[in-house]
Amino acid sequence: MTAVSEHPVHPAFEQLRSHRIDTLNLTVEEYRHRKTGARHLHMAADNDENVFFVALRTFPMDSTGVAHILEHTALCGSEKYPVRDPFFMMIRRSLNTFMNAFTSSDWTAYPFASKNRKDFDNLLSVYLDSVFFSKLDEMDFSQEGHRLEFETPDDPETPLVYRGVVYNEMKGAMSAPTSQLWQNLSSYLFPTTTYHYNSGGEPDHIVDLSYDELIRFYRHHYHPSNALFATYGNIPAHEHHERFEELALSRFDHQHVELPVRDEKRMFAPLNVEQGYAIGEDESADNKTHIVMGWLLGHSFDLQQNLEAHLLANVLLENSASPLMRALETSEIGQSPSPLCGLEDSNREMTFVCGIEGSEPGRDGELEQLIEKVLSDVAEQGVSQERLEAILHQLELHQREIAGDQFPYGLQLIMSAISPMVHGGDPVALLDLEPVLAQLREKIREPDYVPNLVRRLLLDNPHRVTLTLRPDQSLEHRRQAAIQQALAQRKAELSDDDKRQIIDRAEALEARQHRKDDDTILPKVDLSDVPLQTPEPQSQAVDGFPATLYARGTNGLVYQQVIVPLPELSEDELLLLPLYTTCVTEVGCGELDYLQMQDRISAESGGVGAFTSARGRIDDVQDLSGYLVFNGKALARNREALGDLLADLAVHARFDEQERIRELIAQVRARREQSVTGSGHALAMGAASQGLSSGGWLAYRLGGLAAIREIKALDRALESADELKALCQRLADLHERLRQQDRQFLVIGEDEQLSPMVDHLRQRWSQPDSGTGSQWSLAPVDYQTRQAWLTSTQVSFCAKAYPTVAVDHPDAAALTVLGGFLRNGYLHRAIREKGGAYGGGAGQDSINGTFRFFSYRDPRLGETLADFDQALDWLQTEDHDLQALEESILGVIGQLDKPRSPAGEARHAFQNRLFGRTPEQQARFRERVLAVTMDDLKRVASTWLTPEKASIAVVTSADRRAEAEALGLNIEEL
Repeated sequence: MTAVSEHPVHPAFEQLRSHRIDTLNLTVEEYRHRKTGARHLHMAADNDENVFFVALRTFPMDSTGVAHILEHTALCGSEKYPVRDPFFMMIRRSLNTFMNAFTSSDWTAYPFASKNRKDFDNLLSVYLDSVFFSKLDEMDFSQEGHRLEFETPDDPETPLVYRGVVYNEMKGAMSAPTSQLWQNLSSYLFPTTTYHYNSGGEPDHIVDLSYDELIRFYRHHYHPSNALFATYGNIPAHEHHERFEELALSRFDHQHVELPVRDEKRMFAPLNVEQGYAIGEDESADNKTHIVMGWLLGHSFDLQQNLEAHLLANVLLENSASPLMRALETSEIGQSPSPLCGLEDSNREMTFVCGIEGSEPGRDGELEQLIEKVLSDVAEQGVSQERLEAILHQLELHQREIAGDQFPYGLQLIMSAISPMVHGGDPVALLDLEPVLAQLREKIREPDYVPNLVRRLLLDNPHRVTLTLRPDQSLEHRRQAAIQQALAQRKAELSDDDKRQIIDRAEALEARQHRKDDDTILPKVDLSDVPLQTPEPQSQAVDGFPATLYARGTNGLVYQQVIVPLPELSEDELLLLPLYTTCVTEVGCGELDYLQMQDRISAESGGVGAFTSARGRIDDVQDLSGYLVFNGKALARNREALGDLLADLAVHARFDEQERIRELIAQVRARREQSVTGSGHALAMGAASQGLSSGGWLAYRLGGLAAIREIKALDRALESADELKALCQRLADLHERLRQQDRQFLVIGEDEQLSPMVDHLRQRWSQPDSGTGSQWSLAPVDYQTRQAWLTSTQVSFCAKAYPTVAVDHPDAAALTVLGGFLRNGYLHRAIREKGGAYGGGAGQDSINGTFRFFSYRDPRLGETLADFDQALDWLQTEDHDLQALEESILGVIGQLDKPRSPAGEARHAFQNRLFGRTPEQQARFRERVLAVTMDDLKRVASTWLTPEKASIAVVTSADRRAEAEALGLNIEEL
């Protein structure tokens, strides 16, 4: 490694090293701040999406959520920006491509990204001031963390209740059985270190945290000597250093920060424990038990140990052909493998977990025997060289791929480097995997290498916990009774002065929430900073062959899609599509059974998949067109193998392996059931929108709450052999229908890869079918909905939807701006700050022609639905300044301009063209957004968002049935 830099080093910093990583097209530079010891990892890359990230090592030793509540409260005002909510205010006045804050188990981070330099500098100033000079007002602690109020805040005769954003967020998060499973397992694997505790906070413990404890935690941990800075992009490191020094670091000296950093005390015998989790009192407990085994492994920051653990986890669990995954999928002990299966390597010491869900209490011994037998077989028989090469191939592909469609690519790289930075490892070595992969290729040639890993890390490792998490129908009742009893006792002990103080605090908090701060002290971008429309990638057509090509800088990867227009389908066939797209890449193909296909996919590609995509016309959301898409990616050397793989799947997939399909349906059911607590707001919006357009109906039936209920019924029905046989035949018949359709192809790669890929496609598809298929259509949909879906959750998700317009309608732009305007000006305060929900907002869905209000992890129901209506009253009756309008327009432009990966840009452009979203239409929409006025917002709201057109759906707990019925909602059981 060399220590060469093109730029001078800022005198406040010393450069430790500079290292070029060609596979990532960047240079990693490592620095240390001379005075405080703060570390800085800079990834110099030719990319204008610059990323900033600062993390503090935070090691809470209880489950009060102190680090998590501090993450929220730190963003509520600072020395230089003493406004109430600079974080959310900056979201509105920025062109950021990412803004957030994270609490991990042993670090807390504040990242953002932007393509605009002025915007980047603005955000950097606010972030550094928030982290190192936070005001931490006690009012903000009570709003974001927890507070005690009367149910009616000014009425001491009503019961006491707990409120707070994080309190409700964690009630929602810990409603998920998988969250409880992980937290319980961690508490036994780590009996003495920080990982024993829930860093996000357990709701019952959050209420024990005092404001003074929060302040002490901040003063101890939030110091540059405990900070890790990371940046990515084309801004040079010395320019960052100048800003870091000017805005924060120059005001600090070195401080010794004592942290409880230590390895866990090792156990000398396995532990077997059982815990309960809450389900509804009327809910069946059958097949609801989770059983997992977890082992504590070595240091995550030791690169050798880390990659060996990844290799072993992939050998055992990578896909259905892997021995342990196969055993778990086919076992009668439960219905499907646990979602916890795999390696957790973000903590100081790694954890390997495997197990099953959909089981019964008392079957833990059988599971232990099954897993130990599989491990013993692998230790005795070893693993084929081909299989090990395929796993290293996956590691190489993952290393090379430029991601960034969901998350800025630079932030993904930083997130992968943060763990070794926190724990004392080498982040540069983790980023530059090529040398270590070369060593691993040598080691896997030794026949005993993997068997020895199995013995050393698992079979001979006594630090093991087997956890059974069983359903308990009365647990939630007992928990609520205990909380209410404690609150009633506390209320009985209150003096009149105590009651007055609680009322006064509630009034003071509400007054603070309604206070209009002077936001001119915050930096901002304005419409003059908005860039011109980013041109779409240029496509190339192919003479005499239905292929679209995109030459993109993909760093040695190629991407391919086979696009099939949907044929005319019956409703039964239409509802089968999600199961078809799940199964088609997971079953046998041609002469290969599903296990052989899994090995082939792993060896030849970076993964293949299938999905359906349907949209209305740009001027009519009811006129849908739809496509089935097979897609995959591979290293360039495997470009022909990828083409063969997709062709075989599209033509020769088999649906005759009945037990395999039975396993896949059970896994789909488990995944969909688990999605409710994390995606309840999206599911509620989908239910509310179901009758407003054909696209909304389709989304609700294929992937919404109706689909979850239907997959549960199907899973139960497949216990009958005749039903299973019939389903397999229906899937085979649907596959045959889809095979008859015309096809077109999408090819993405570096320029030199495109012609050979097209030549291979011509050979493989020498006779593309022409005109043999029918055309799918869906009848228009128009009905209203008033539903309450009941499930096991401690919080609610509320939605209200209105039918509006398609994307090319002149009002679509104003409706799109209106969503952000209502969120920024009214809903954020009413639903999050006052109501205590984790989130809430509104937005126009121009694909389906609907405008939706929503809340997320919400303690309220009827009050939130009323807030949606009051937001519209506020719009019409209050005076609004132009800055609020401009901020909402900026938010829409930021979403339109959000960058994607090189391949993602091409896929997005192709999809736009497929559904008639031409560059001309997109430019028209952008111009309309920039021209929206305040009068436009009021006009479109009064035109389209009228009470008689509203549809409502909520996801809530069975305890709130009576409240939902009183609101006139029809009860639906999940």
